[in-house]
Amino acid sequence: MRHIFRKTTSYIFFFSLALASPGQAQQLMGFSAESAKKEMDLEAAFDKQLQSKNLQEWMKLMTAYPHQLGSAYGLKNALFIKDKLTSWGFETIIDTVHVLFPTPKVRIVELTEPTKFKASLMEKPFKEDATSAQTKDVLPPYHAYSANGDVTAELVFVNYGIPDDYEELAKMGIDVKGKIVIAKYGNSWRGIKPKVAYEHGAIGCIIYSDPKEDGYFQGDVYPKGPYKNETGAQRGSVVDLPQAPGDPLTNGFYASGDKKRLTVAEAPSMMKIPVLPISYSDALPLLKALGGQVAPAAWRGALPITYHIGPGPAKVHLKLEFNFDIVPCYNVIATLKGSEFPDQWVLRGNHHDAWVFGAADPVSGAVSELEEARALGELVKTGWKLKRTIVYCWWDGEEPGLLGSTEWVEKYQDILKEKAVVYVNTDGNGRGYFGAGGSHTLEKFINQVGRDVIDPEKGTSVIDRLRSEMIVYGNPTAKQEARSRSDLRIVALGSGSDYTPFIQHLGIASLNLGFGGEDGGGDYHSIFDSYDDYIRFKDGDFAYGVALAKTCGRSILRFANAEILPFEFGNFSNTVQMYATDVKKQLETARTTAEDHNKLLSEGRFEAVADPKEPKQTIKAMVVAPYLNFAPLENALSKLEESANTFTALLDKAGSLPADKLTQLNQILYKTERYLINQEGLPKRPWYKHQIYAPGFYTGYGVKTLPMIRESIEQKNWPDAEIGITRVTEALKNFTGEIDKAVGLVK
Repeated sequence: MRHIFRKTTSYIFFFSLALASPGQAQQLMGFSAESAKKEMDLEAAFDKQLQSKNLQEWMKLMTAYPHQLGSAYGLKNALFIKDKLTSWGFETIIDTVHVLFPTPKVRIVELTEPTKFKASLMEKPFKEDATSAQTKDVLPPYHAYSANGDVTAELVFVNYGIPDDYEELAKMGIDVKGKIVIAKYGNSWRGIKPKVAYEHGAIGCIIYSDPKEDGYFQGDVYPKGPYKNETGAQRGSVVDLPQAPGDPLTNGFYASGDKKRLTVAEAPSMMKIPVLPISYSDALPLLKALGGQVAPAAWRGALPITYHIGPGPAKVHLKLEFNFDIVPCYNVIATLKGSEFPDQWVLRGNHHDAWVFGAADPVSGAVSELEEARALGELVKTGWKLKRTIVYCWWDGEEPGLLGSTEWVEKYQDILKEKAVVYVNTDGNGRGYFGAGGSHTLEKFINQVGRDVIDPEKGTSVIDRLRSEMIVYGNPTAKQEARSRSDLRIVALGSGSDYTPFIQHLGIASLNLGFGGEDGGGDYHSIFDSYDDYIRFKDGDFAYGVALAKTCGRSILRFANAEILPFEFGNFSNTVQMYATDVKKQLETARTTAEDHNKLLSEGRFEAVADPKEPKQTIKAMVVAPYLNFAPLENALSKLEESANTFTALLDKAGSLPADKLTQLNQILYKTERYLINQEGLPKRPWYKHQIYAPGFYTGYGVKTLPMIRESIEQKNWPDAEIGITRVTEALKNFTGEIDKAVGLVK
């Protein structure tokens, strides 16, 4: 669904860490000196098993035909994965769930005034792309979970269609009520655009990829270059993901005999208006027919027109009808049982479904995971025994809304709460820089992993390569941290991939890993995300696919074999302190802005701008933010820092613990993230329970940290902000209490 590791995300940082003595480069978190040497030898043997030709062969096979959720080739790919894993020694099953997956019956977009035009809504094949001419089982460009609709109305251009754009429209006196809006892809997840349009009274939404962000403005278009050609269109889901992922008819529970599905009409996360993606060749006549005000400079794209906002004189007819079918969703689950702690599970996943052929998204990640599993199987054949159980997963139904992973997590949540140690996710891969997001209790761990993986192009560690890039291209803060800090930050996780139910719903510490930044292009969710495109413009020699297997393989091996699970709390403490400082500044900015506004108003220094519809328009005073009591949160953070530092200082003694206490310590460590969960969930979306990270209500994929506090301040909901402070404080107290239990064991 989401390939986040582009050069635009180069604010991601990394560092290396030695557990006890920073001078010992080969010391590993969670391992004694003796066991660290054995682990490094094991990882070297693992690396030797990895073969890039396997990734290429498997990608060509898996992308030969469309393999969307519920398709015949999707099942064939699942069986292929299962058979491979079984042959490598894994206990493998296909765990099938059944989910709602709408597909289109009718798609019509036509300009009815002031001229006539009917959009083709199709992508043009090319001889240079062997699979692009296929028609059987190819889903055309559409948005899953759009509403049915047959509407005709004036058109309004709303830029990216995010809340800030509607504030700008209001200043210009433009209302979208009863209109159809057209928005550019970008600056938010696609599902936010129709959601906000509906909230402002629009009756339909069209989304197009402007060539300024995703086309010829960036470089040569496909097939000459990697960028989106004039007929390319981005499919995708518009389910209300910030409310809940998974089957919209079973949000929060797994559908079984005693829990009946909602109807489509009852499902709260279904989109309420019709919405459709189109290419920029189809968008051009619609935008060209718009009149009204000229769009602000920041709104203008790269089409050969003057961008106007409307409304009208362009009038558009939008008609959509869908098949709302329940289809099988094939999750492939493969297990290698641990010899010492079989009830401690180290989980690894990548999805296998695609919108069409899906070479980059997701097969590049799926085949890397497959080669990773093969190499582990080869190690087992040599007599190696892992301490903890490894569970490898290939999810189905990720693209429509994280369906397979979410339903699986909801189905087995009681078991996972007890046994899941960590979840490591990937979601496609490319060339370039290492990127990581995740739980900050894993920040030191993943950067130590990155220290030990060599970049296949530059010959230095993937961490050192990224550090160099940050020093050259980062923002001022990034540059300073890259030069001065050994422990640099990873990003927090919002949503958009299969880690979501693990971390956001159950509180299982998670990582999301990948490479990218030198693999840009316009293939995303189009028929051109193909084997031919990937070989020519992405990671054609699969060198970074192997690098991803090395990175994730090390992560899994170290968690499976560690004597002490490699969680660390100092960086988590520092990160949450940073978030708290940020929300306090956010509140102060809101207060200062309101006070300045009201002062100018009282001094008569505003002039009301006359509106023909409301000639006596007045400027209202702004509500001044109250002083929120952050003292309990600050006290909880101080105690967290103290406990985290104490645990770190004592950790070198933990290796001498007797076996029963060591087992108890590890159980405490891997369950700490659970204590950041509040079972009531976030306001208006109780499925999301994590109090430190969540996707934003109006950002979709993008994370909001301390989400209840931050979003309540943004929405000027001061009572919820107070409650949010209380909830975060209690979560941190409970989290710190678990660290103190660990300290007590080590002492």
